[in-house]
Amino acid sequence: MRFYHIRILTVLCLAFALLNCANRGSPSGGEEDTEPPVIVRSVPENFSTNFKADEIRIYFNEYIKIKNVQKQLIISPPMDPKPDIYPLGGASKYISIKINDTLEANTTYAFNFGQSIVDNNEENPYPYYRYVFSTGNTIDSLSVKGYITDALKNEPDPFISVMLYEVDSTYSDSIIYKEKPRYITNTLDSVTNFSIDNIKAGTYKLVALKDENGNYLFDQRDDKIAFRDGFVTVPTDSNYQLNLFKEQTNFKAVKPKQESKNKIIFPYEGDYESMRIQVLGETPENYQTRIVKDELRDTLYYWYKPEFELDSTQFIVSNETSVDTFTHRFRNLEADTLTIRAVSSGTLNFEDEFTLEGSVPFVDIDKSKIKLIDRDSMEIPFKVEYDSTYNRYSFPIEKEEGQKYFFRMLPNTFTDFYEGTNKDTLNYTVRTKQKSEYGNVRVKLRNAKFPLIVQLVNDKGVVVYERYVTENPVVDFNNIVAGTYSLRAIFDTNENRKYDTGNYLLGKKPERVSYSPPIDEVRSNFDQIIDFTLLE
Repeated sequence: MRFYHIRILTVLCLAFALLNCANRGSPSGGEEDTEPPVIVRSVPENFSTNFKADEIRIYFNEYIKIKNVQKQLIISPPMDPKPDIYPLGGASKYISIKINDTLEANTTYAFNFGQSIVDNNEENPYPYYRYVFSTGNTIDSLSVKGYITDALKNEPDPFISVMLYEVDSTYSDSIIYKEKPRYITNTLDSVTNFSIDNIKAGTYKLVALKDENGNYLFDQRDDKIAFRDGFVTVPTDSNYQLNLFKEQTNFKAVKPKQESKNKIIFPYEGDYESMRIQVLGETPENYQTRIVKDELRDTLYYWYKPEFELDSTQFIVSNETSVDTFTHRFRNLEADTLTIRAVSSGTLNFEDEFTLEGSVPFVDIDKSKIKLIDRDSMEIPFKVEYDSTYNRYSFPIEKEEGQKYFFRMLPNTFTDFYEGTNKDTLNYTVRTKQKSEYGNVRVKLRNAKFPLIVQLVNDKGVVVYERYVTENPVVDFNNIVAGTYSLRAIFDTNENRKYDTGNYLLGKKPERVSYSPPIDEVRSNFDQIIDFTLLE
């Protein structure tokens, strides 16, 4: 028994000794690795000439990954088909680039990896690695440099493609729609400057795109564009500014679709204001229509009565420059019934009016069936205004601060296009705040060239408050909801009271926009005075 206890004691001592040794020898974790991976060698070597290989391998001193390669990797000139890149989704000690395109003779190619190469553990990036080779005897070494701005926003979008198109006997301005550029670079995620490197001497068209689908072609519907007037002759020491803007999409009618018994939707692209919808052929007796625009979508709602006896008809959809004909087949669907909703409820700001929207076009309102009282049961006079574009009634009143207003609308107040009415009494309550709960902003304009559109814009780029200024350099924004805004001015060159964008094919630049430096947050019960010097 004694011998057994001695054996147990011996085992415990050995275990304790081993545990103690393990604790003394275990790593503490050490300092975090912040070093990027190191390139050991490249095959063929970087900046090789007379390049004939079909695969490139770039070796590192540790395991690496490639991240976000679709946005980060830029190949100039673009290759079609694109090369195969390894590794994607895994780790390796080398990058393999298998070239699938037939390379052009006497051409310098560059692979710009951005910050896509990272080590496998801490993801420290190898910054802006470029692999360059030439199929000729020399590496082209000229550059075109510049910076990106945005015509309407204070800061440009990230990942802007900047491109050079060679101007030769085959060049035309429409090349940006159908051919990839000769040279390309990218501003990446937080850089507004650009440099297109390793290009040869020549004459080029300089264009930038916010290339949403990554095909290096200009898609007017989705992409922003910037362009340099005339051509760029390389070599050059100039620093070029490219100002991005979103073109007004060319008008395009889209096939209509029956949405309910007497309502057809007509989608479109571009400007709807000159859009016309007509029936081609006979219509029922006493045929009438109403058209209402969707507030958010590029869609017009076409209401008609009476019903067609035919199974189908043809519609002509036109504007000032185009005409389209669509065959439409009628469907037996449920009819819409009139519903009414308040566009905004609760708090009514001093610049806003109480507004109602109908699900079917309004044709009449009986003002005698409407009663408006305040919190003291005093009747309040009101006006009625109809917006046929969005099928809305608004009710302007002289608002008092800290007040409540009660709208009561009896049955049959509203009549719609199909002689339907509201069957129930409608009750709405809105309130106003004290003016001390708002802020006031006075803007003193310097270097003003009238007319100007002066705007306060929220952090999402939405215009919240706007003033049109024709002569007075002092602009007041009163009763502003507290918050953070940007201040900008639009030079309304053609005096049409709205911002006009540019057009590449017409060589038209957008109207000039000037932003003030960041302004202080608008605070409740506080008056702010801003000196706004407009840039020349």
